[in-house]
Amino acid sequence: MTTFTLGAKRRRSALRTAAFMSPWLIGFAVFFAYPLLSTVYFSFTQYDGFRPPVFNGLDNWSYVFTKSPMFWPAMRNTLWLVVVMVSCRVVFGLGVGLLITKIKTGTGIFRTLFYLPYLAPPVAATLGFVFLLNPGTGPVNTALEAVGLPAPGWFTDADWSKPALTALGLWGVGDLMVIFMAALLDVPKEQYEAAELDGAGPWARFRHITLPNISPIILFAVVTGVIQATQYYTQPLVAGKVAAGQISGSGQQFEPGYPDKSTLTLPQLVYNLGFQRFDYGTACVIALVLFALSMAFTALLLRRRGGLIGSGD
Repeated sequence: MTTFTLGAKRRRSALRTAAFMSPWLIGFAVFFAYPLLSTVYFSFTQYDGFRPPVFNGLDNWSYVFTKSPMFWPAMRNTLWLVVVMVSCRVVFGLGVGLLITKIKTGTGIFRTLFYLPYLAPPVAATLGFVFLLNPGTGPVNTALEAVGLPAPGWFTDADWSKPALTALGLWGVGDLMVIFMAALLDVPKEQYEAAELDGAGPWARFRHITLPNISPIILFAVVTGVIQATQYYTQPLVAGKVAAGQISGSGQQFEPGYPDKSTLTLPQLVYNLGFQRFDYGTACVIALVLFALSMAFTALLLRRRGGLIGSGD
């Protein structure tokens, strides 16, 4: 009788737990598990969204990795943005946060000035940057020429388009600035005072006190930055359209990547294949590659988080 009662209590407890978890379980199944499994299935089919899918084995995968003229440029651009743009944003955001925490007067003004660009809509911010960096009439190149420096082509030059996108990312670094400021202000001042008594200089204090204390925040900034970089879509697409002089309206189609596929990213390629070319099977392959890339970077960062910022010992 006791064993039966205990088993009934366990079953009721399990049902109660499942009932409380059901909203999350339903959301996970509907919005993650089902789309992921469907994407895997469609990646092995020829499917245009109108006719029933036809199984074609590894044809889509073979085409993507061996014959597609757009996959490898998109992969290289996405990896470049993940490595270079994310690193620059984290370093710049941390530098701005350090600078503002050291300012004695006008902190609120500087904090507002650095944070406001982050609030600008991505399309508007990109349009503004394209016009500022216009090779012929933009004020940036005009100023560079005035002081005798070479004027890059920026969004019209394949060698400068990704650095221009990185500059756009640095301009909107206000989100990281706020996060790093909160972390820096939370570092115990007693540790800095003890280090100063021991004769530690500014760099030693930064390396052995500041970095170890804010390491979880740095890891968070890098992981979220990698996820955002692998989803980078709006800014390079808008920049390429405007630089190419093809601000499209309804009924017009634009091949992403101008100039010379230098702004083409994997998310753009997924959209182009799936919703412009109606090649859902190949688009699903790219989506799975993008998913695997995001997971691999995140797992690597979490596994090597101790070596990400150096030892504080």
